[in-house]
Amino acid sequence: MLKIRRGDTVQVIKGKDKGKKGNIIKIFQKEGRALVQGINLFKKHKRKTRQDQQGGIVTIESPVSICNLMFFCKHCSKASRIGFRMDKDKTKSRFCKACQETV
Repeated sequence: MLKIRRGDTVQVIKGKDKGKKGNIIKIFQKEGRALVQGINLFKKHKRKTRQDQQGGIVTIESPVSICNLMFFCKHCSKASRIGFRMDKDKTKSRFCKACQETV
């Protein structure tokens, strides 16, 4: 089970985009990678396939390894680890290990 989920804000801790923040768009669990908005951008040459479609060089996001991402807590405004705990009503929830706030 992964500690980060789609929609979480993450910070890159390693690589060419180190220090940048973005939201997770999609997670590829088998490959251990995640697609993050505005991170790991690449240029791709696209051909015009339809009459109304634009051709040329397009900038797209490429998946990043999950081990290079860290959850960014909005309460304490820093990248921190995530933990799991059982609530009083027997539900499992995630929490920030730095500020102990439920995510």
